[in-house]
Amino acid sequence: MADPSSYRPRPGEIPDSPGVYKFRDEHGRVIYVGKAKSLRQRLANYFQDLAGLHPRTRTMVTTAASVEWTVVSTEVEALQLEYSWIKEFDPRFNVKYRDDKSYPSLAVTMNEEFPRVQVMRGPRKKGVRYFGPYAHAWAIRETVDLMLRVFPVRTCSAGVFRRSAQIGRPCLLGYIGKCSAPCVGRVDAEEHRRLAEEFCDFMAGRTGAHLRRLEQEMHRAAEEMEYERAARLRDDMEALRRAMEKNAVVLTDATDADLVAVAEDELEAAVQIFHVRGGRVRGQRGWVTDKVEEVTAAGLVEHALQQLYGEESGDAVPREVLVPALPDPVEPLTEWLAGRRGAAVDLRVPRRGDKRALMETVRRNAQQALALHKTKRASDLTTRSRALEEIAEALGLDSAPLRIECFDVSHLQGEDVVASMVVFEDGLARKSEYRRFQIRGFAGQDDVRSMHEVVSRRFRRYLQERQRTGEWATGEAPGDEGPGTEGPGAGGLGDGPDGPDGPAPAEERGGNRPPKFAYPPQLVVVDGGQPQVAAARRALDELGIDDVAVCGLAKRLEEVWLPGEDDPVVLPRTSEGLYMLQRVRDEAHRFAIRYQRGKRSRAMKASPLDAVHGLGEARKQALVKHFGSVKRLRAATVEQICEVPGVGRKTAEAVAAALAQAAPAAPAVNTATGEILEDREDR
Repeated sequence: MADPSSYRPRPGEIPDSPGVYKFRDEHGRVIYVGKAKSLRQRLANYFQDLAGLHPRTRTMVTTAASVEWTVVSTEVEALQLEYSWIKEFDPRFNVKYRDDKSYPSLAVTMNEEFPRVQVMRGPRKKGVRYFGPYAHAWAIRETVDLMLRVFPVRTCSAGVFRRSAQIGRPCLLGYIGKCSAPCVGRVDAEEHRRLAEEFCDFMAGRTGAHLRRLEQEMHRAAEEMEYERAARLRDDMEALRRAMEKNAVVLTDATDADLVAVAEDELEAAVQIFHVRGGRVRGQRGWVTDKVEEVTAAGLVEHALQQLYGEESGDAVPREVLVPALPDPVEPLTEWLAGRRGAAVDLRVPRRGDKRALMETVRRNAQQALALHKTKRASDLTTRSRALEEIAEALGLDSAPLRIECFDVSHLQGEDVVASMVVFEDGLARKSEYRRFQIRGFAGQDDVRSMHEVVSRRFRRYLQERQRTGEWATGEAPGDEGPGTEGPGAGGLGDGPDGPDGPAPAEERGGNRPPKFAYPPQLVVVDGGQPQVAAARRALDELGIDDVAVCGLAKRLEEVWLPGEDDPVVLPRTSEGLYMLQRVRDEAHRFAIRYQRGKRSRAMKASPLDAVHGLGEARKQALVKHFGSVKRLRAATVEQICEVPGVGRKTAEAVAAALAQAAPAAPAVNTATGEILEDREDR
């Protein structure tokens, strides 16, 4: 625990101007970001008598080891910089809204030649129209199913679309009239885009014009005695009305607004947002946060609006935002919202009428969400705390290991040797900080050497980060990296959320900040027994790290091994601590297996053409399509290869050379008869 007076800036050192400040802990990690109209006045509040501080603020200033600030010109700039830094550094003492799922939205891919209607989650993409978010994906699908009668827009994937185009037959939706079947040319691209635009107009709340048009066409068909067509139009109108009924009218003046409500207690707060477009509730979402800093309802609202609109622009920011409390001063936030929208935004507290009544509904939803969250979390939080305490007691640790890192090695009969590192903080998986390694220091199978290499590489990077952030005393420096270590751009342990062989799977991806290794875990867990534990401990000792505990969990009897001990620690089968160690170990094993299988799959799909520098996927496909197979391409001359459109002589020579060096593929065999299929295409 640090004494705030040890890092308090000298009098007169802090400027009396707007700015943003950061508190860092002893490892250099940013733990709190704040903004101020006057940096001098705001920071002075943190360095008063500890007894007068709010308990959570007191915890923050005693955890911190330094403070720094950046001066800006206006409060709007301070608001923007604060949002950017919170997003980048993910400070533990800032309000961070979270939910347990990614809310789905209805998306129309207007950036494609034939726009597609689909359910989308995750970050929004340029050129795609979004509606929502919704609480449930099934609610979107029900609405879309009703609307496809009137707006038969494509909903199929790119693969299904191409397949239907190849065989000349539409999918089932095309046969039952719920798709205009552009894949087989029933409508052209222009007509299909018009349908997609009408679909978007209807979802945006402009419903009256479509209903009036359908009604006029129905009456015209009836007058012309086209009764079947009139009946179909009547059913279309009924389908649209049912779709509209799913989004009840809440405001009669066709208002476009977002309503934000907050429910809070001493420890946590819940935020609920209703998205109203055209007077109807078009989407709903909610977040929950721990109140790790002293914050008012107005502060919670400000943080919620930053998270809600920080990545949005244009019409995604409505012209009216209704909140339960306004920050003081409100002008910087209003100006920031107007900058995101590109037009004026009315930020206010509703006082009377329908909007006030709807705000009460949103507030009740927030209260229910907070109550449900606390009910679900109570037992979970207690269990996690008990598990960490049991681990600390069993391993003889001074305190509960709040950050645990687990390593596992995976291979297939000594080939494609890889390793994984997973991170658990407060007993919960921190997937944004998972890492994947390729074993590069040696060839073959040796789990003990692999574990030593991986632990060495991870903690050597930690020492590099400490040196980079200036935490070394005079004359101290970490050892040289040596072979097989990471640096910028190297494979194995990168700075960003991607692994050494490209992006990590979506489920392992983290947020937008690049996670660092500038702070250590309290406990390292390895998958294995005495040899693996000894290797991990030796790697730490060689780097001079003596404040990180090490243990191993052996699969055979689920025994916990400690360095230098001849006998394992046996935890009871009903122990919550053992269950948590098993969960951490199993997650590391799953992650390693996933990476190893992915590498093997990519290797099996490799083609000799991959070795040709500058040969893209399109020209690879053109070459194989022209000759029919890689086998026939290998037998072709340079002049014959040059006949392929887009392939010049230099490229043709490189292709011929690469194929000549590559060993020909083994002949295909009919497994039923044993016949060698010499003429089978080698693709």
